[in-house]
Amino acid sequence: MRLSEFIVLTQEEKRLTVVNEGVPLAKKELSEEMIFLFRLPGFFVETHFSKQTKEIQQYLMFRDSPELTPAWKLIQ
Repeated sequence: MRLSEFIVLTQEEKRLTVVNEGVPLAKKELSEEMIFLFRLPGFFVETHFSKQTKEIQQYLMFRDSPELTPAWKLIQ
């Protein structure tokens, strides 16, 4: 799947694509959300997961790997 194809998916289709095709790379815990970084073929996706609602609130997509600061914990 290309990034342009991912962008036009519904929220549910994005969630299923990330869960089924994404490779989890790292996570970051904030006070009100957890952010997970996934690699898909050709691009990267951050999922912003609300601790309160237990739902993904936002998807951020990148062509290149974002810089991982020390706040990120690698998923092994």
